[in-house]
Amino acid sequence: MDDTSAARLDASTTAATALDLTTSGIPEDELARLTDDIIAALKTVYDPEIPCDIYELGLIYKVDIEDDRSIKVDMTLTAPGCPVAGEMPGWVENAIGAVPGVGAVSVSMVFDPPWTPDRMSEEARVALNWY
Repeated sequence: MDDTSAARLDASTTAATALDLTTSGIPEDELARLTDDIIAALKTVYDPEIPCDIYELGLIYKVDIEDDRSIKVDMTLTAPGCPVAGEMPGWVENAIGAVPGVGAVSVSMVFDPPWTPDRMSEEARVALNWY
């Protein structure tokens, strides 16, 4: 993918994200709305074994918003042997696909870097009592 044709949400070390608005052909206000709505959609997907959403757990590594409004997601799991490994990408695809204005959604499962509890947001740490 050419970085000049997409905006990128990049959750590099925690669930907090940064958005590079300089590389997108989508108007800034629309991109901000899409970003907020995609994050809200991700927060509706929960790991069934952990009472916290996948966004706050830090399982979302990258979200690219292409100029055609297609979405590409890199995500991981808390463990490669997670029982819902085959289902969770579909849950993410369905959640993001329901966002108004979003085109095709593609979810890739990645395991590099491996997930660690350090990727969790403060909200997730509080919810799970992991101080």
